[in-house]
Amino acid sequence: MERVDVIPAIVLSSHALARIAAQEAGNDAPSAQWRVLSILEQRDGMRLGALARASRTTQPGMTRLVGDLERSGLVTRGPDASDSRAIRVTLTDIGRRTLHAWRAEFRDTLAPLFADLDDSQWDALRSAAEILAAHTREESTGENA
Repeated sequence: MERVDVIPAIVLSSHALARIAAQEAGNDAPSAQWRVLSILEQRDGMRLGALARASRTTQPGMTRLVGDLERSGLVTRGPDASDSRAIRVTLTDIGRRTLHAWRAEFRDTLAPLFADLDDSQWDALRSAAEILAAHTREESTGENA
């Protein structure tokens, strides 16, 4: 595989893994829900607009999604202390536990696909995961405030 093809291959594979994990686990929660919870886990208390940008959705779409998450007890909405017109979205303890449970469910569901990997392959995956996390952490939050 050529160097320029590595990142797109990783992106496509990660989407496929997420889809397989959700289908095999019977998890019917929309991927947008756990994407938003994951973003809030990294940077809690985000403004609604910034959360929409980080999730690559519209602000009205994010407003609906946050409403669903709030009704489920996974997030709360509150005023922004620095701008009374803005709303900040915060991950609840239930939201954090739910996100961790989803990750564990997906991990356990996908484990058999990787059971035949040797130690050097696990080291390569661990290194790739660390590199990707380091290069995507700030990009996924989308806002300085």
